[in-house]
Amino acid sequence: MIDFTAIDFETANGFRGSACAIGAVKIRNGAIAETHYSLLQPPAGYDRFDPRNMAIHRITPADVATAPSFGEHFETLHQFLGDDVLVAHNAGFDIGVIESGLEVSQLPIPHMEFACSLTLSRKHYQLASHALPSAAAEAGFVLKNHHNALEDAKAAAAIVVDIAARREVQSIDELLDTSAMQRRVLVARAVGAELSRPTRHALTMPGMFDATNHRVAADELPDLIRWPNEGSNPPANELADSKHPLFGHHVVFTGLLGISRQEAKQKAAAYGAQTQSRIGSTTTMVIIGDGTRPEELADFEHNPRLQQRKMQEVVRRRAQGQDIVLVTEPEFLGMLNENWPHATAM
Repeated sequence: MIDFTAIDFETANGFRGSACAIGAVKIRNGAIAETHYSLLQPPAGYDRFDPRNMAIHRITPADVATAPSFGEHFETLHQFLGDDVLVAHNAGFDIGVIESGLEVSQLPIPHMEFACSLTLSRKHYQLASHALPSAAAEAGFVLKNHHNALEDAKAAAAIVVDIAARREVQSIDELLDTSAMQRRVLVARAVGAELSRPTRHALTMPGMFDATNHRVAADELPDLIRWPNEGSNPPANELADSKHPLFGHHVVFTGLLGISRQEAKQKAAAYGAQTQSRIGSTTTMVIIGDGTRPEELADFEHNPRLQQRKMQEVVRRRAQGQDIVLVTEPEFLGMLNENWPHATAM
């Protein structure tokens, strides 16, 4: 049966090198063999806790006051991971946490190989949303404590084990091969070698994420985690059906979707929407990922899962009278499948 280790990190702020918790689950023969969990002090200088992050994972500076720093704990974590292929839901982020955390801790980066349960979910499950709770539920795992790093790691592991069982494969490499995927690699690098893009971004903002720096208000802290995901904004299809619910809207996406941000923009543009990378005075629609359900929008101003910077901007602009329609990912995908009411021809 299949062997691998699933991991998940929580971060203190919008820089992915600010890990404040790690959960890891070692899978042997398709079952949990060992688990690892620890709170972490984010690397010095990148240890400011953003209220939006705390609202999601409920970890505070006081919680990590006596925890080891990321750099101090990494050797223990690395020993637990061993030579396993690592799995995470949106693995590029979690591997990026390791990469950036080591870079700003002035530690060398080891060779690691990994795969993504989110990508596997997209390839093998037919779901409206491939966010972790939805994909885990399809795998038969009820995620009761989302954003607890250990529980999220267990959920990612359950997805891979389930898909492997459905495909009747015996190894992670066989699963990747049948999914037209292959192991991804974090290349080993010495201290001071070429830095990752998130770390380069953070270094252009000296002191921004430092817990001792209070010159910048907490609600103005940048979210570097999502910057690389935006992609370009294609032109709107002027020949699209003007009755389609996307036609003519100025659309912004926020959160993780079951398709890439660029693909979502291209699909919206094909139906006549003009996509944007940030909310502005012309924005008329915001499409929300991260597994958000339509019923959650009834009180989204007070929902911790919906407190990203873009959503706070929505609240501010709506209070000023700007008309912005909120659409969840299942509703958006329904529009793409044309499951929407066509007007009766006259």
